[in-house]
Amino acid sequence: MPEYLSPGVYIEEFEIGAKPIAGVSTSTAGFLGETERGPTVPRMVTGWLDFQRVFGSYFGADKYLPYAVQGFFDNGGQRCFIGRVVKTGAGTASLKLKKGTADALTVQAVGEGSWGTRIAVKVAAGTFGGFKLSVFYWKDAPAALYDPDTNTAAKPRPTVVEVFDNLAVNESSPDYYVKKVNGISSLVTLTKGAGDSGEIPDGPAVTYLAGGDDGAGALVLADYVRTDTNEPGKRKGLNGLAEVDEISMVYSPNAQAVAGLVGALITHCETLKDRFAIIDAAQGSASISSLDPRSSNDTKYAAFYYPWIKVIDPAAGVQRLVPPGGHMAGIYARTDVERGVHKAPANESVRGAVDLEFQITKGEQDILNPRGVNCIRFFPGRGIRVWGARTLSSDALWKYINVRRLFIFLEESIEEGTQWVVFEPNDEKLWARVKRTLTEFLTRVWRDGALMGTKPEEAFFVKVDRSTMTQDDIDNGRLIVLIGVAPVKPAEFVIFRIAQYAGGSEVTE
Repeated sequence: MPEYLSPGVYIEEFEIGAKPIAGVSTSTAGFLGETERGPTVPRMVTGWLDFQRVFGSYFGADKYLPYAVQGFFDNGGQRCFIGRVVKTGAGTASLKLKKGTADALTVQAVGEGSWGTRIAVKVAAGTFGGFKLSVFYWKDAPAALYDPDTNTAAKPRPTVVEVFDNLAVNESSPDYYVKKVNGISSLVTLTKGAGDSGEIPDGPAVTYLAGGDDGAGALVLADYVRTDTNEPGKRKGLNGLAEVDEISMVYSPNAQAVAGLVGALITHCETLKDRFAIIDAAQGSASISSLDPRSSNDTKYAAFYYPWIKVIDPAAGVQRLVPPGGHMAGIYARTDVERGVHKAPANESVRGAVDLEFQITKGEQDILNPRGVNCIRFFPGRGIRVWGARTLSSDALWKYINVRRLFIFLEESIEEGTQWVVFEPNDEKLWARVKRTLTEFLTRVWRDGALMGTKPEEAFFVKVDRSTMTQDDIDNGRLIVLIGVAPVKPAEFVIFRIAQYAGGSEVTE
C-alpha cells in the first residue's frame, strides 16, 4: 500500500481492464539433417544466402537438407533453425597458434566433422597492432596447401576467406579476439586452451587444422536425437531444437530412411505441443495400395506428403529428385503470412518444382486421401500444386492441418500472453479481467476469419467463474478457464448440383 506522510498531490499508476495478447509466430521452421559444414548447436538463418554462409551449399546427391532449406525460402519461408546432424563422437578440428615455439591460443572449427581439416589459418602481425588472423576454407581440398594471399594463380581457390585484423589479447580492448572472432566467424572460434599462454601469437604460416573426423558408420537415430549433450545452450540435434521456443514446425528430409526417426519427430511434437511435423513418403513409393502412413503413425501433430518432387540442381544444371517437405514448410509459412494459420496450406503452387516423381491420378488420390496422404499433383495450365490438407489423425475433429495448427497458435498465444496472471489474487476481479483479455483476443482472431459464426457469440465462449472452479481449486491456487472455439474447416469437397428444367415452369427447390 502507498504511504501518505505529508500533505501534497500524489500521482499513482494502476492497471485496469484487459491486457493485450500478441499472436505468436507460426511460420518458423526447424530443420534437422546433414550440411556441408557449420555448428551443430541449432542456429537461426534468415535466407538462403545466410544458410550458405554458415552451413555451406550442396555437397552430395543424397544430402537433401540444402535443397529443403532453399525450397523453404523459395516458397515464402522467412526464418528457420538448422540442427546440423553429425555422427555422435565425431572429432572437431583444431590448431595451436604459436608464440615462438610455445602454444599461445587455440583455433577450432565451429563444428565437428572432417570439413574442419579443410580449414587453413595464417597468423601475421596486425596492421596497427596485435595480430592478424586469416582463415581459408576449401570445399574440395587442393592437391597441395598454398597461401592464397601470395599465390593468386593456384587452383582451386578457397570457397570462404575470412580476415580478422588488429586482434588483441587484452579483454578490455574493443579488438579483443573473443569479441571479433567468436560468433562472427562462420568457420572457427579462438580461445585460450589448456597449456596456452594467451600471448599474441606470431605464427604459424598457412597451416591446416587437424583432428576433425566424421565418425564411423552411417547415421542412426541416436545421432539425430543427441541425448549425449544435455547442457543447456549446448544441446544438439532434436533435443537442441526442443530448446527453441520459436519453432512451430519441424522437418527432417527423407526421415523414412532412418529407422525410428519419423516416430521421434512425432513424439517431439506431441510432447512439446507447440509444433507440427512434416513427413515425406519414402523415395520410390510406387505401390499405392501399401502406402498407409496412418497405420503406423496415427497422430494429429503431423502431415504426410507424396510423392517426391524434381528441382533443378543449380550446381549441376540437371533435374534432381528431392523430398518435398522443405517446400511444404515454405508453403505453410507463405499461407500463414498471406492468409493466416486458419487457411489450409493446400491448392498452392510449389515454387521451384519442375516435375514429380510420380504423376498421381484422381483415382489414386481417392485411395490415398482418406488415409491421410496429402498428394502433390500436376494440373495442366495450373502447374504443380499441393492437393491435400489432412493430418495423420483418424480422429475426425483433428483431420485438417489448419485446425491443428490454429489450436497450436491459440494455445501458445494464450499461454505467453497470460503469464501476468500467475500469483495475482485469485478473486472475481481477476476472473473478470482474464475473461475480458481472452475475449478481446479471440474476437480479433474471429475478425481475421479463423473462427465460424456471424458474430463473436457464435464463434467462441470464455467461462471463468464458480462453475469452472470449486473452492478446493481456489484454495489450491488453481484458476481454471473454459474456452470453446469454432474453427473454420476447409472446403475440401466442392459440390455443384446441376439439374435440367424447362424454362418458365415452376421449380421446386
